[in-house]
Amino acid sequence: MTTRRDFLATTGLVTAGVLAGTATSVSAKDAQTAEKYSGPHELPKNVTLLSIQHGDGAETLGVKTSKGIIDVRQAARLLRIAAPMTLEELLREGNASGLNKLIAAASSSAKAKPALLDESSIKYGRLFTHPGKIVCVGLNYRRHAKEIGMKEPRVPPLFNKYNNALAAHNCTITLPPQDVAFKFDYETELLIVIGKAARNVSEADALNYVAGYCTSNDFSARDLQLETPSVQWMIGKTLDKFAPIGPYFVSADLVGDPNNLKLETRVNGEVRQSWSTNDFVFNTQQMIAYISKHWTLEPGDIIFTGTPHGVILGYPKEKQVWLKAGDEIVSSIEKLGELKFRLA
Repeated sequence: MTTRRDFLATTGLVTAGVLAGTATSVSAKDAQTAEKYSGPHELPKNVTLLSIQHGDGAETLGVKTSKGIIDVRQAARLLRIAAPMTLEELLREGNASGLNKLIAAASSSAKAKPALLDESSIKYGRLFTHPGKIVCVGLNYRRHAKEIGMKEPRVPPLFNKYNNALAAHNCTITLPPQDVAFKFDYETELLIVIGKAARNVSEADALNYVAGYCTSNDFSARDLQLETPSVQWMIGKTLDKFAPIGPYFVSADLVGDPNNLKLETRVNGEVRQSWSTNDFVFNTQQMIAYISKHWTLEPGDIIFTGTPHGVILGYPKEKQVWLKAGDEIVSSIEKLGELKFRLA
């Protein structure tokens, strides 16, 4: 009788090294290739990806197709094809060909039918669990800088979030006690996903290092950010789950010009932000070029690019009604889908 371990060993889905643990968001038994991928580093093309959270806690890739969502983990088991199991692995190894092979087989094989899911049936996982760097650019929309009474910056102001802040589409953010913070605000943002190592790249070449884009929200506690004894952008923006991202990663070729995308924020159905990335102070190329002058951007690193005007902080003080438990926030970006989350 063929055991599960024998099956995975013969199909190239597990090795002793993998069994020791390589991907924290994927259980060892489902980790991927028998030999580490050593082919050419390729960026994903023509794909819309998401993350599926399984009953065992693993968060693995799904591929959005016209026929439904391909559960990559299940399809790999059924078809005996090795492929990247997470977005971060796909980006770091550059094994786009492995994923493409699985997509093609799963789309045409009756054997893979159980791996084709209705999107309404899945629970979304985190697209990113352990990026090397989470870089954030502040004050990057002209009208946003004006609404909060600040000058447009001369260089991109950078700060960071940590991995504890990462959260999935349809998540619930549990707000801290009021004695910690209570001035909660939304910030819908385009997220840049780096696909190749970038160091000292030129603006002209910068987009060649982008794997794709996501909808994100730089959720913020304005009192922690701005009303502590010293300004604390990082602490006001990196509490648990303060960086929801999703539902999709869309490859750069499907997005086109990232500097002309419409963004919108709705709170309990009311439109609060509605503008375009064409109001960037520093466009996508400029952000990547500037950041890469100071450190190397690696595959899987992500960049929050700032938010347009319409945040609560920009309202007159007498009209500032901060977000609260029970609110639902929807962030949408053209071509990238709607990110939803709730507060509790």
